Amino acid sequence: MRNAPTGSRAERDVLTRIVRKTAAVFLLLFAAALASAASGRSDRAPFPAAAAELKGTISLSGAWALYPMAVRWAEEFRKAHPGVRIDIQAGGAGKGITDALSNMVDIGMVSRDIHPQETARGAFALAVTKDAVVPTVSGRNPFLKDLLRRGMKKSEFEAIFLTGRAKTWNDVLANGSKADVHVFTRSDACGAAETWAAFFGKKQEDLLGIAVYSDPGLADAVIRDPLAVGYNNINFAYDASTLKPVKGLVVIPVDWNGNGRLDAEEDFFGSRDEIIAAIEKGAYPSPPARELYFVTKGRPSRPVVRRFLEWVLSEGQKFVRQAGYIPLAADRIEGQLALIGDRASERDS
Repeated sequence: MRNAPTGSRAERDVLTRIVRKTAAVFLLLFAAALASAASGRSDRAPFPAAAAELKGTISLSGAWALYPMAVRWAEEFRKAHPGVRIDIQAGGAGKGITDALSNMVDIGMVSRDIHPQETARGAFALAVTKDAVVPTVSGRNPFLKDLLRRGMKKSEFEAIFLTGRAKTWNDVLANGSKADVHVFTRSDACGAAETWAAFFGKKQEDLLGIAVYSDPGLADAVIRDPLAVGYNNINFAYDASTLKPVKGLVVIPVDWNGNGRLDAEEDFFGSRDEIIAAIEKGAYPSPPARELYFVTKGRPSRPVVRRFLEWVLSEGQKFVRQAGYIPLAADRIEGQLALIGDRASERDS
């Protein structure tokens, strides 16, 4: 019986040695697993926490047409990258292209086609979304009922904005009215005016009318004048909350086939959703529909700018409809991403 304690102590010693060896092996295996996991992640995209470490400042200026969309993109991008500051100023497409080519901003917002001389100076343009320009009158126009019933022909708009032959509302509607047509256009070099003029095969400087600065300014001028005719980008003609025309403003239907009446297939100006659908299917053609561009001087070289542009053309497209714009077709997006090239996949160090 005296040998029993000795035997039990020996067994305990053996068990202790086994436990210690097992623990050591486990610790070695755990350390190896951690090292392997770290090594395996080295070539992968960073985790969300790492992605949020992107830092820097991006500056944009230019087209009023793109301003609301750019603001929305900036807000959403900064949710994922709070270390990035994005400064945005409106002022017209002319300002956007000038600021970009003079390196005053990283990105110019341009709501018209890029001119050959601008490309020659290094303009690198990426189509990012679509919208359109629409003709407008005041909600207090005394002939509003007739305008909404018959619309206006392209030739009638041309007589108002280009030739000046339509001086009175009788010249437009043949209603006997002696009231003058008050024509308003844009004073700033802008894509809306360029696109509206392109509808008639002309340039902005060919448009007649009292020149008013900015999209909001032109809309306000038309609202205040019952005899006015003007034009606006759709996101300044339609209210973002109600999706109906801005209070006091009416979008004039266009009689596309020129038969003197507004047919059912031409009647899509009552809400923002309706005209967006019409633009998408080509019922509201280009011009006055058009693509909108982000422009840099040369291919973008700053990683934070490339990341933003890549994001706009990928994740950012899901916000386009919500903001009242028309998404680019998938093949068009792929083509724009290809223009950025491999540089778009580089990451900040």
